[in-house]
Amino acid sequence: MLKRITFATGLAVGYVLGTRAGRERYEQLVKLARRVTENPTVQETAGVVGAQVGNAGKAVYDKVGDRLPVTSVKDFLARPTPAERAEMRRAGEPAETRTGDPA
Repeated sequence: MLKRITFATGLAVGYVLGTRAGRERYEQLVKLARRVTENPTVQETAGVVGAQVGNAGKAVYDKVGDRLPVTSVKDFLARPTPAERAEMRRAGEPAETRTGDPA
């Protein structure tokens, strides 16, 4: 359904941009688009789709999030480089944190 809506939107935009029908036809299309977007059924469907997308995103995060060691840019930047890891091993420090960072 979302693909069809996206296709129809792209088709309408392409028509509006490529048409030589003039301002009157453009205004007709704008009115039609407003009627469609203001339709309660369309708004309800958009809300349902938005909620489903949000729930799907949460489900994916819950499944994959536990397996990902990096949870933020800060965590990524705090990870030691391979050279730092080798130096830490030589010094006997844990390789999970950078030298000088609290463990």
